[in-house]
Amino acid sequence: MYLMTEAAVEITHLTYVYPPDRVALREINLRIAPGEHVALVGPNGAGKSTLLWHLNGLLIGQGEVRILGTPLTPQTARRVRHQVGLVFQAPQDQLFCPTVFEDVAYAPLYAGLPPAEVEARVWAVLDQVGMRTHAARSPLHLSLGEQKRVALATVLVMQPAILALDEPTAGLDPRGRRELIALLQTLPQTLILATHDLDLVRRVCPRTVVLDGGVIVADGPTAQILGDTTFLLAHGLA
Repeated sequence: MYLMTEAAVEITHLTYVYPPDRVALREINLRIAPGEHVALVGPNGAGKSTLLWHLNGLLIGQGEVRILGTPLTPQTARRVRHQVGLVFQAPQDQLFCPTVFEDVAYAPLYAGLPPAEVEARVWAVLDQVGMRTHAARSPLHLSLGEQKRVALATVLVMQPAILALDEPTAGLDPRGRRELIALLQTLPQTLILATHDLDLVRRVCPRTVVLDGGVIVADGPTAQILGDTTFLLAHGLA
C-alpha cells in the first residue's frame, strides 16, 4: 500500500548515456501522481522509450527513480517490476506461449501464485481486454490489435499500480485502434503512454510531457500543449 500523497513515479536528475557517448536523457525531473494518465510525446530519438525502460529497471541511469516511494536500484528492481507493468511496442516481444491463456498465466505462475488464483486472474483480465473467446488460440494467429490486447493482459494479470505502454496504437487499423483507445480509457491505474498518436493523447491523457533531444521541453495540460501549433512544429509533432 502507498499514501495517496506519495508520487507514483518520481524522477530526479535522471541522465542516461548509450555507449559510447550518445546522451539519450539529460537531467530529467518528473513527478506523476497516482492515477494520472500522462503522455510522453516527441520526435523519434527524443528519449521516450528510454525513459519508459527506466521505470522498471530495464535501464538504470544516473540520478534517481522512485516508484511508489521506493528508490529503483539493481537490488529493488525485481520488487519494483511487480508495481510497473511495461507493455512493449511489438506484442511479439511479450507473447511466446502456445495459447493466449498460457501467455497470460505465465507471469503469475512464475511468481508462485496458487493455480486457482492464477486461473481466476487470467479469466478476469481476458474479460477486461475482450479476449476470453480467444483463450485457446495461438497468439501468432491473432490480428495485431488482438495481440496488443493480449500483451496488455499479460501485464494486467499481475495487478500493477502503474502501466507504461510504448506506442500502443502503432500499426493498428482503425477498428483495432478504436478498441484499444476505448480500453485504455477505462483503466484506473497510473498510465504512462509513449506515443506519436496525438489523437490518442487527446482522448486518454489530460497531461502531456514533451521530450526532445533527451530533455523535457514542456509539461502541462494536453489541450494547451496540443493547441500550440507553432510549438508542435518546432518539436516535430505536427
